[in-house]
Amino acid sequence: MIARFSSILRKNLFLKKNLRKMSEEKLAEKTECSDETELAPSSKKIKTDQTEAKVGGLKRKYALCVGYCGEGYYGLQRNPTIKDKFRTIEDEIVDALVKVNSIPQAHADEMFKMSFQRAARTDKGVSAAENLISLKMEFSQEHLQKLNESLPEQIRVFGYKKVTKSFDSKNNCDGRTYIYILPTFAFCPIEEPCTESYRASEQVIDKVNETLRALCGTRNFHNFTAGRKYTDPSSKRYIISFECSKPFMKDGYEYAVIKVRGQSFMLHQIRKMIGMVIAIVRGFANADTLNLCWSAHKVDVPTAPALGLMLDKLHYDKYNKKFGNDGLHEPLDWSNLEETIENFKHEFIFSNIIKKEREQKCMFNWLSKLPISHFGVLDPNYRRGYYTGIGKALFKIDNLNNELNKIANDDYSSD
Repeated sequence: MIARFSSILRKNLFLKKNLRKMSEEKLAEKTECSDETELAPSSKKIKTDQTEAKVGGLKRKYALCVGYCGEGYYGLQRNPTIKDKFRTIEDEIVDALVKVNSIPQAHADEMFKMSFQRAARTDKGVSAAENLISLKMEFSQEHLQKLNESLPEQIRVFGYKKVTKSFDSKNNCDGRTYIYILPTFAFCPIEEPCTESYRASEQVIDKVNETLRALCGTRNFHNFTAGRKYTDPSSKRYIISFECSKPFMKDGYEYAVIKVRGQSFMLHQIRKMIGMVIAIVRGFANADTLNLCWSAHKVDVPTAPALGLMLDKLHYDKYNKKFGNDGLHEPLDWSNLEETIENFKHEFIFSNIIKKEREQKCMFNWLSKLPISHFGVLDPNYRRGYYTGIGKALFKIDNLNNELNKIANDDYSSD
């Protein structure tokens, strides 16, 4: 036993000597290396320093207050793999940040490197008056001026503020306020002829607000989005307030503004909620239909046009309370830019909504297809337009018109 222990001890001593010898040899090799080998690491360091120098000095995390008209863009979120084919708002902003040397091209290609995040993702054609993006970059008042000079007129960066290292524009956001502008003939009762000369009475607006209030609170909105199940916890959302303003006249049309504030929203949720409200106010559906939507059944809920939807404000109450007055950071409040933002809304967003509604008649055309929806439980064995007699007729007319347009286009292209 003693002999075996002595043998193990000798082996351990031998291994220690060999390891010490090997480490000494490696150290000698490093000391006696050639000039070429010695220069390699430092040359890499110089290259890195040059890359950093191109985008300025120390990078900090900032929040940018951004407004844009979504017309002509495929939503907000950037997708670098298809940016040349489907241009987004973030494509314009990120390319402009590279141009003014706020970020390097490597960060534009791989956005996680600069901790890039947007507060609210808007869909194709949807605008925003005050969206917020957060990222690490080099930024100053001079950068802001050059950035706006590089951006299209329908996209503006109103201001910037330094935020904490851990700040996330999406996760730190307590609430989002959207507005939806629509012509009041959308509320025309089913018994009356729906024309552009329709004017909503006070009683009609009261009914709209009563229906909107029924959507407030914490509810399961799985029927007001796509691809979410009733059992999915993320289908539950909290609506803080939902109201419709008094109507106003613009270019011969009467309009109303619906404002909704919630913690967060799912894909198409606001448009589907407004679609259901219009259906109830007009008389296609009723309160029982709304109650059916809160059940586990999949209900046929129409989606209102995207044209009138706009992100209005973001709310950072908790962040402002904790860091807004710590002496190092400012509260994320843009009230000092209110006049500039309001002017932008009227010049680019509201004017575009009203112009497109007059030219394309988005709401009027959508209302003509509203009877296709039956507002009942969906049956996967039936196509959407086959539930009601009028729905079936309109569905077939729509398909026939599409076929005739296709034939006409084919004949035109052959000529």
